[in-house]
Amino acid sequence: MVDGNTQVHAPARGNAMGVWSAGAVLIALVVLAPLGSILWIAFHPTENIWPHLLATVLPRYLATTLVLMLGVAVLTAAAGTGAAWLVTMYRFPGRRWLTHALLFPLAIPAYVGAYALVDFLDYAGPLQTALRGGFGWTSARNYWFPETRSLWAAVLVLSAALYPYVYLLARAAFREQPGCTYHVARALGVGPWGLFFRVGLPMARPAIAAGVALALMETVADYGTVYHFGVQTLTTGIFSTWLNGSNAGGAAQIAGVVLVLIFLLVMLERIGRRNARFHAMNRSVRPIEPAVLSGGRGWLAFAACLLPFGMGFVLPVAVMAGNSLAAPEGWLAPGLGTAMFNTLVVAGAASVATVGAALFLVYAVRMAGRGVARFVLPVTLLGYAAPGAVLALGLLIPLAALDHRLADGIEALTGHDPGLMITGTAFALGLAYLVRFFGIAQGALDAAFGRVSPSLPMAARSLGRTAGGALSSVYLPLMRGSVATALLVVFVDCVKELPATLLLRPFNYNTLSTRVFELASLERLSEAAPAALLVMAVGLAAVALLARANRD
Repeated sequence: MVDGNTQVHAPARGNAMGVWSAGAVLIALVVLAPLGSILWIAFHPTENIWPHLLATVLPRYLATTLVLMLGVAVLTAAAGTGAAWLVTMYRFPGRRWLTHALLFPLAIPAYVGAYALVDFLDYAGPLQTALRGGFGWTSARNYWFPETRSLWAAVLVLSAALYPYVYLLARAAFREQPGCTYHVARALGVGPWGLFFRVGLPMARPAIAAGVALALMETVADYGTVYHFGVQTLTTGIFSTWLNGSNAGGAAQIAGVVLVLIFLLVMLERIGRRNARFHAMNRSVRPIEPAVLSGGRGWLAFAACLLPFGMGFVLPVAVMAGNSLAAPEGWLAPGLGTAMFNTLVVAGAASVATVGAALFLVYAVRMAGRGVARFVLPVTLLGYAAPGAVLALGLLIPLAALDHRLADGIEALTGHDPGLMITGTAFALGLAYLVRFFGIAQGALDAAFGRVSPSLPMAARSLGRTAGGALSSVYLPLMRGSVATALLVVFVDCVKELPATLLLRPFNYNTLSTRVFELASLERLSEAAPAALLVMAVGLAAVALLARANRD
């Protein structure tokens, strides 16, 4: 009787596992498809302009991108590591508040910071106006002021927006270091600078490298900031070659260069995470005891931490709030409500689809075994590493071809032309969001599954629950917080995403990010300010969760 039951139920269980495995493979293929499309188009262009690119614009694009990356790497490493060291090793006025406030620039898209800096530093901005009034200057010929729309300004803005990646990882590394190491170093006569360069920095170097690599991935992917400052990078080259030059093959070839850079950065980040492990000698290791900085030294530490926070958060918020207050009618301007609605719909749908697909994939891979996990889970992270412009290029061309074939087929059958059903709607945009941010949801949910005791789902299965039943009745109730966090983080990133939105949105379809970009590009910052403030408010929700998770 038992053997009979086994023979009846084994095929059913095998079929169920086959469905989960097939679904996981399908999701992985969807995530990887845009990258495969890019490589195919790059190697099979309709018009090969690679020799022309090599002889003309590509060296300039690549050189500018590398210089931009170098500047951002230096500034983010200095600001993030320095701030992390100060708030971990010392007590000074405002230290507890700054510990969390230093994460706030993550809520500000870099392109919003670019608009704010130009508005503040331009000839008609408050700084130069105050200088002319204070010194009696009557025109720009009376004094020298650095050019605001330049490469150095782009480095400054991107560094101010991205240093929290380094700060977050460096602070975690410093906090995990044993306090006895510093006690021994102090006993041997090592001073404050020696403690940093000879003790703290060497142990935290892998974490810092990983943070810098993450910041550089965002730098390579950026479009709004460098476009506003007139800096020609590989990403702007993709836009220019594709949209202005009408050459998708050339754009794909530039995108291939971007993917090579991203691949190198991913390898650096992986190496950093792999080496960022510190082992305590015993269970009674004392944590680091922050030293007290009083008087002028304490206020100097406060000012050093306040500088990146002010540049990355206070300046953009203040400029946008000032422009909004100067023209409050902007909140009632035509198009803002529609852009808000479009943003909520497409970002909300994309975040639900992304987290749902990640939940399915991670659960299916865990049931299939770690051998499959070693292959499937890492490759699905590649979408997050790829810039939005690259993904948009890899999605739009094949989807447009599919769209035309579908429309032709329906018209042949019904005599009615349905128009563009994929690229003519927000579907392609939502798909780009799913591919771009799938890695975030996958990482969060994989960690959440790992915190659930294996005995609980095993007990549910022994009581007759199916794989789906164990997921819904055991895992999901225990993972509610992680699922909600993943939904929020993916939603926020969808709201902030600009390059993919610009390339894939349907005609006359605006989101908050594209509204900010279009109005700011036309120097109508007072009209762009309400949308920018809404984007920043959404970002602050995710940063608040992050700060709560990293509370002392």
